Amino acid sequence: MTDVADPPLTPAAERLLAAASTLFYAHGIRAVGVDAIAEAAGTTKKTLYDRFGSKDALVALYLERRARHWQRFLEEEIATHAPGGERVLAVFDAARRWQDGQARGCAFVNAYAEVGGTDHPALPVIRAEKEWMRTRLTQLVADAGIPHPESVGATVHLLYEGALVATTAGDDPEALTTARKAAAGLVG
Repeated sequence: MTDVADPPLTPAAERLLAAASTLFYAHGIRAVGVDAIAEAAGTTKKTLYDRFGSKDALVALYLERRARHWQRFLEEEIATHAPGGERVLAVFDAARRWQDGQARGCAFVNAYAEVGGTDHPALPVIRAEKEWMRTRLTQLVADAGIPHPESVGATVHLLYEGALVATTAGDDPEALTTARKAAAGLVG
């Protein structure tokens, strides 16, 4: 993980980003207009455009920041476990804690559902987050000394991503637990 700090923003830009983050996650990207973001932030549309250039750029920044926060959270959770297979499985536990009370599930899956198939500036951010997770899981598998880390890491990543979708779209509150049990069979 690259430990990159959030870029410094003006107080008005921070309020806009915070408001947008809450609204985009709760209601979806397309359902939230710049008027609603500006109103929630106590600013104007002009300030939003002056600070971010466009709603699309704001969406990309929202996802970049969310990715950094998730990655820091995940690394802190992993660090509490002894090296080995338990660190791989800790990803599922961390995801369950991260999503606690967040009924809409994975912000990146949700964003892709709205902007996928376009040239939206959020697409590289979404893909980078998914690639980071696959790479991180593969590294955790390798660190645990499990044979065939690329294959096992990719499989664990599919279990993880599938569980995120099944939790919300499939209305399966036990999906992460089920996926963790399946992953335990792979990482011992």
